[in-house]
Amino acid sequence: MSLTIKSHFASPTYLSFTTKPSRFTGYNTKIRPNSIYHFNPLKLTYYQPKKMQAPVQYSPAPVIKSSLIEPDGGALVDLVVPEGERGAKTIEAESLPKVRLTKIDVEWVHVISEGWANPLKGFMREDEYLQSLHFNSLRLKDGSIVNMSLPIVLAIDDETKERIGSSSHVGLAGPDGDLIAILRSIEIYKHNIEERIARTWGTTAPGLPYVEEVIIPAGNCLIGGDLEVLKPVKYNDGLDHYRLSPKQLRKEFDRRNADAVFAFQLRNPVHNGHALLMNDTRRRLLEMGFKNPILLLHPLGGFTKADDVPLDVRMEQHSKVLEDGVLDPETTIVAIFPSPMHYAGPTEVQWHAKARINAGANFYIVGRDPAGMGHPTEKRDLYDPDHGKKVLSMAPGLEKLNILPFRVAAYDIVAKKMAFFDPSRAKDFLFISGTKMRTYARTGENPPDGFMCPGGWEVLVKYYESLQAEEATQQPAAVSS
Repeated sequence: MSLTIKSHFASPTYLSFTTKPSRFTGYNTKIRPNSIYHFNPLKLTYYQPKKMQAPVQYSPAPVIKSSLIEPDGGALVDLVVPEGERGAKTIEAESLPKVRLTKIDVEWVHVISEGWANPLKGFMREDEYLQSLHFNSLRLKDGSIVNMSLPIVLAIDDETKERIGSSSHVGLAGPDGDLIAILRSIEIYKHNIEERIARTWGTTAPGLPYVEEVIIPAGNCLIGGDLEVLKPVKYNDGLDHYRLSPKQLRKEFDRRNADAVFAFQLRNPVHNGHALLMNDTRRRLLEMGFKNPILLLHPLGGFTKADDVPLDVRMEQHSKVLEDGVLDPETTIVAIFPSPMHYAGPTEVQWHAKARINAGANFYIVGRDPAGMGHPTEKRDLYDPDHGKKVLSMAPGLEKLNILPFRVAAYDIVAKKMAFFDPSRAKDFLFISGTKMRTYARTGENPPDGFMCPGGWEVLVKYYESLQAEEATQQPAAVSS
């Protein structure tokens, strides 16, 4: 007997993997598999889904272009005003009541404008906000559902609300006062801060980084509407060439003739355990019959908490990983995902996966406690480490994305390298957390050989040396004052 599991893509065809079951106890095969690691595919079959006919065997496997996984809601939105219209739109924006944006608000403008939050076309109005907050999804006009687990909203204070008055449109100005966008057909509604925090994070404990930085200081109202962005958002930090939009990424996947794209998000430096996972995933996709799987190494580039390694340092470290050959540059694309980080665990990881659908990725790697953090007031994880991958396998609106839960990697003290954890010889493995890694770098102590490529480790050591030098110069000044 054989078991056929369907793996859904946004094209009008399906791939299925025919395998020998191992102690199979039965489940609904309409639900996509939780992990490619749960089965050993032997062959690929091609289906015509409209006709319930026997599958026809093909060899080699049919090529599926990465761009054939459609963005949520259909075509990608592009909310940047065409160059020829920018002068007139800027003049109009200058005549409108102004809303001053924070740096993180600008990051959200960037995210929305390029289609990462497709099909969202602006900051959420109240009906969208309530659906996102309570259902983690949006129902579109045609009745279909797309995942939208995080409210993407713009807060204003009472003074700004009064200044807007009865205007239907407002101009959005950046932290330095430069006009960035117009928000049209606005709706202003109540910002219930406690409810938003409780439903997004599952706790109102003090010390949640995004809450402290963004939500607590925010105003009592939210303003939603359709965005017209006056020009592409740029940061002028030397990293803009890494900030590829979903449209640009899709073009690059097709230029490289990718037949599978597997995305890996991280907000930490890449160690050899990460690389083992990514390389092993590509190997398994090749075994499944794909000819050219492409890795999207996609570090988060928006707001992160203070003790995370800064973006510029991470990007330099990632480049060393490719230079040292730990990852293959020919089959890897490194780009920045511009979203701010919430550290909201299973709720936020849905957003991270959904955004990569819009960029054209049809496989998403998820690890232990994705998007989580330690509890801000207690010595424990804020979220169950396994809930992120479980939620992704069930989340509404993510059915067309293949979820790849990671196998746990740790340092094998016998083999002296990062390896997949073997419970039968657990004592031979050393788990090096992100905190422990940062402690090594901060104190100048080297990690075990084989933990990280030398070039990448050198980048981290230099960063922490520069921090210590900066702290040393500030302490005498503080004492003298």
